[in-house]
Formats: sequence, structure tokens, C-alpha cells
Amino acid sequence: MASPEPSAAAAGADGASASQAAVVEPIRMPTPEEIKGQDIWNNCAVRSVVSGVMGGGLGVLMGLFFGALDNPITTEEMTARQQIVYTAKQMGRRSISNAKTFAVMGLIFSAAECVIEKARAKHDTTNTAVAGCVTGGALAVKGGPKATCVGCVGFATFSVMIEKFFDRHT
Repeated sequence: MASPEPSAAAAGADGASASQAAVVEPIRMPTPEEIKGQDIWNNCAVRSVVSGVMGGGLGVLMGLFFGALDNPITTEEMTARQQIVYTAKQMGRRSISNAKTFAVMGLIFSAAECVIEKARAKHDTTNTAVAGCVTGGALAVKGGPKATCVGCVGFATFSVMIEKFFDRHT
């Protein structure tokens, strides 16, 4: 008796049906709200501000953590209350300092990567390397030209390594 499916007869004795292997699902079109959300997120200013705010939040958390680890040198001479006050002040100072640094770092890196990506019309590791160089150079510019070059190379290398680790670009 003839098989109703021509692919089943071609499958042979193993009994595997080709129609079971190839399942085609319909393409889902994005809703107008999803398109608006993508348009907003593709704006370099919005992306940079969000990255700056998130970097600032990360800086606050890191400042709280590392500020709590700072021990006063004269712990034997301080009472428990003095140690608590000292630690709280250290945590506050470190949090503010780290929040500023990470916010600026996130803002510069995100803005540079977004602008480079839009200019090149490509989404690849080169954008990350150049944005890392711009960020590292900008953060180290107060140290002079040598520090700027080292910051550029160091941050670009770090950015590319993180990019490869997360395997965002293939």
C-alpha cells in the first residue's frame, strides 16, 4: 500500500519521518509597544544614562562592601561605638566615590560604544575595543599622556576579554 506522505516512503526502514523533524513555526511580528520600546532603547543618550545610573548603583554596593572591610589602624584604642561610626563613615565615603567612578565609567563606555556602533553600522568586538580605549583613556587623562595610553590599552583589553567571556559577538 502506498504511503500518504512521500517523505515517509523515502525515509526507509528506520521508520523516521522527515515531516516530524521539520516543524515550521510562524513568525511573530512585534507589537507597536515593542517597536516603541526598541526605538527608545536604541537612542544613545537613553542607553548612556541608564548605564550611568546602573554603574552608580553598582558603585554604591561595592563601596558599602569594601568600606565595611576597611579597618581602622588603631582599633585597640577605639571603643565599639567609635569603630561603628568610623566604619559607617568609611562606607559612606567609599560608596560615594565608587558610585561616581562607576557612573562615569558606565556612561562613557556606553555612549562611546553606541556612537561607534551607529557610525560603523556593525555590532562586533571592534566597537567594544574602541569604546574601552576611549573609556580607559578618559578615566586616566589626569595622569598624563603615558597614563592615558596605558588606560586605553588596559581598558580595551579588559573590555574585549569580557566580551569574549560572555560570547556576545560570534
